[in-house]
Amino acid sequence: MKIGLVLEGGAMRGMYTAGVLDVFLDEKIQVDGIIGVSAGVLFGVNYLSKQRGRVIRYNKKYANDKRYMGIHSLIKTGNIINKDFAYYEVPTKLDIFDQKTYSKSKIPFYATVTNVETGEAEYIKIKDVFKQMEVLRATSAMPFVSKIVEIDNKKYLDGAIADSIPIDKMKSLGYDKIIVVLTKPLNYRKKRKGHNLIKIGYRKYPNFVKVMQNRYKNYNDTIEKITDMENNKEIFVIRPSKQIKMGRIEKDSNKLEEMYNLGIADCQKLIGELKKYIKK
Repeated sequence: MKIGLVLEGGAMRGMYTAGVLDVFLDEKIQVDGIIGVSAGVLFGVNYLSKQRGRVIRYNKKYANDKRYMGIHSLIKTGNIINKDFAYYEVPTKLDIFDQKTYSKSKIPFYATVTNVETGEAEYIKIKDVFKQMEVLRATSAMPFVSKIVEIDNKKYLDGAIADSIPIDKMKSLGYDKIIVVLTKPLNYRKKRKGHNLIKIGYRKYPNFVKVMQNRYKNYNDTIEKITDMENNKEIFVIRPSKQIKMGRIEKDSNKLEEMYNLGIADCQKLIGELKKYIKK
């Protein structure tokens, strides 16, 4: 039996995922493969490096640092998340990521990215976080507030555009049981918006424009599918039990901690059921 873990993105709502995964570490929940999207990748790698508390620690510490993220970085660098500071200085110097432990896990971890030219999702296996940091940047590069990330002559942006919750990809890899960690409550659905802006902003990439325009529908369809699978006991879903209002680039450390603590509380409530699901 192979257990797969799917991690939705959601920018700073990913603090919820960080809380859930810290409980996984506490309870020694083990999986055989992971597919993440955006913040699900950035924060999820800490599960395999077994660095409990690292995500909430460095985000609370640097959330209000203009070097980390925000309008200052967007104006100065073209990226709302600062490339040099957030992706390189923090994990290599200020709050060091444990690549050695990550490598020892031997658990395949795939980052979902959207190919801007084809409009299709690609899934890149992360073997070395430091050597593949540009993939982590690509999966979390939000449209309009991030520059396109080029890797091996391919152009990428946020993986959530083409595949927000890669449940089908995980199934195609042959996993028997799948745990899905969402970052939005049960009743959340995306709304259609910004179509004219998308056409203008990415007019050079018609395939990307198309997938961006259909993103709301694809996301909502995926949520319906996940809910049906959950009701049929085919998968196990952990999602926020309540709505916490927070921005995608949230700087309020109290809100970050509130979302993180909700992830901990929700997972602790479900841990008994999760263990039963895994053992069946």
